[in-house]
Formats: sequence, structure tokens, C-alpha cells
Amino acid sequence: MKLTNPVAHFLIFWAVNTLSLWVADYLFVGMTLQTTQSLLISGLLLGIVNTFLKPLLVILTLPLSVVTLGLFVLVINALLLLLVAWLVPGFYVAGFWSGFFVALFVSVFSFILNSLIGYNKVAIRRVE
Repeated sequence: MKLTNPVAHFLIFWAVNTLSLWVADYLFVGMTLQTTQSLLISGLLLGIVNTFLKPLLVILTLPLSVVTLGLFVLVINALLLLLVAWLVPGFYVAGFWSGFFVALFVSVFSFILNSLIGYNKVAIRRVE
């Protein structure tokens, strides 16, 4: 599905982030979202942080990511999730390792959701 309307693109992006955080709240003990408002703000802020700050951090830590075969990007995801938890009242993450596993889950779950709705960045094509 190719969206040309930027508002629809933004709303789907926000909904997927928010749903991923909501499911993670039920699955992980080390993460707490106290109100619906904190859930909505966290989903929005996580999307903004991943859009603007994550690419900059990935570029700045590129040598470290190359040495760790890309696994350092998981650390960046955890740190960004902890940043969002620090900024949003009512959103708590117990520590780095809780943030690490929650961020890993949110990334995988978001990828699956985007694939199910037909809106993913990865295209698999068969070469003939």
C-alpha cells in the first residue's frame, strides 16, 4: 500500500507505534504506561525521536555498529526508548535491560504490523 497523503501516513505511523507500546505494556513487567494520554504521547514522541534523532545517532556510532555487526543499533533503540520514558510523565521503564528488550519487541512488532497492513519499507522481490 503506497500512501500519498502525508496525514494518513503520519496517523498510521503513530497508530503502529502506539499499538506496539500498548502490547509491550501488557507483556513486559519492566515497563509501565499509567494513562491513555501517556500512551498516546509516548507513541508520538517515540516516532519523532526515531525519525529525527535515531539516524543521527546511527551515523555517529557507525564505526561501533560495524564492529558489533549492527548489534549496537539495538542499544541505540533502548536508549531512545529510555529517553522517551524520561520525557513523558506516566511512562516508566525499569532500567536499561528492560528498555533493551522492550525496544527490541517494539521494533519487531512494528515491523510485523507494518507488513500485515502492507506498509513496510522492506520489499522482497523474486529475481528471475
